[in-house]
Amino acid sequence: MKFAYVIAAENGAVNRALSGLAMQLLDEGVRVVGTTQHDTPRPRTHVCDMDVRVLPDGDVIRISQDLGPNSRGCRLDAGALEEAVAATMARLDGAELLVINKFGKHEADGRGFREVIAEAISRDIPVIVGTNGLNVGAFKEFCGDQAVPLAADTAVLLDWARPLLRRAA
Repeated sequence: MKFAYVIAAENGAVNRALSGLAMQLLDEGVRVVGTTQHDTPRPRTHVCDMDVRVLPDGDVIRISQDLGPNSRGCRLDAGALEEAVAATMARLDGAELLVINKFGKHEADGRGFREVIAEAISRDIPVIVGTNGLNVGAFKEFCGDQAVPLAADTAVLLDWARPLLRRAA
């Protein structure tokens, strides 16, 4: 199976595992495309700033917006997320692995990285996606039984990915 997802109860575990996977494979010369996420806690608040790095060589894009200390709404900056989506789609040619930091609410609602994931699968590029408890149902609805669950552990992700990579002989 060339499609997997990562979910974990521990806050930040999925981000760390996917980032570790991407960085290790990039260091080995694998053409990894997609996004990894880094969250930065904000002092004296319960929220964080969310940044994605567009792989393999893209910019870091802040995908969260500051709505003020008393806000309760979604902090996702949809425009910034779509910028990351477009940059990822533009890098699919020649990709050996697609890593997507999160199948989140935007994807659950039919937007975001859904098209990129579908395009990668149609090109036979292995895909690994992070998700969370809030959106795992929508993710499973999106992919059916085509994706395998993996632990949020970089070594586990490497063991899954390496045999699927199209390497020159």
